Amino acid sequence: MADEDPILSAEGVSLRFGGVKALTDVSFSVRKGEVFSIIGPNGAGKTSMVNCVSGRYRPTEGRILFDGQDITKLGPNRRAGLGIGRTFQNLALFGHMSVLDNIMVGRHHLLKAGFLRGMMYWWGGAQREELAHRAEVEEIIDFLEIQHVRKAQAGTLPYGLRKRVELARAVALKPKLILLDEPMAGMNLEEKEDMARFILDLNQEWGMTVLMIEHDMGVVMDISHRVMVLDFGRKIAEGLPEEVMAHPQVRRAYLGVDDEAVNPAEIDA
Repeated sequence: MADEDPILSAEGVSLRFGGVKALTDVSFSVRKGEVFSIIGPNGAGKTSMVNCVSGRYRPTEGRILFDGQDITKLGPNRRAGLGIGRTFQNLALFGHMSVLDNIMVGRHHLLKAGFLRGMMYWWGGAQREELAHRAEVEEIIDFLEIQHVRKAQAGTLPYGLRKRVELARAVALKPKLILLDEPMAGMNLEEKEDMARFILDLNQEWGMTVLMIEHDMGVVMDISHRVMVLDFGRKIAEGLPEEVMAHPQVRRAYLGVDDEAVNPAEIDA
């Protein structure tokens, strides 16, 4: 259950690439324990906003706070170390590596054995640490129901399973906040239902706060606590899913209508 304390706040975030404005004065907050979705037409600035949160982009103006700390100038690795994990719209797996090893990569921020690793092996410390990390990874593999492909090369898997492996790698960081960039893209109905179930379980059972970009409005309506809508890099609405879908500006942004009642299932960003 979400509480009122924000885990993430964006304050007046603007982003420019030369003369192109990707984001203009966007402010919002994500509460601890909620599923918060960002929607909008293609080119609305959704991924740019998530990239600002993850540290891939640095805002031209404004700031971003995570757990009360200003992280605007921190790089992606520092933010990951603070507890921000993410998946990508375009899969970023190591195709030649096994599923197990891809997920283990997600644990690297949690590894304590560094340059003294060789010495630690003498006492078995690094060995114990690796065993503990592998146990965590096996739990994630079981949770996401990918036991049958744990030793397979990631690049050989069907698309839907690769998306699940990428989610597993992000979860392996044990993030407080997980950023999901179109987790349902390219999936069939059964795969979408499975992914929605996994996201809800991560939120409700594992206690992860979720910030999600998603085009499937049925999924957004079903699993989101709150929704924000971007259009041409500006925030045009924010609130409960049913309130946002009834918003006149949202209807205009998606379908070019002003006063017609719109079924949310008809909206396809």
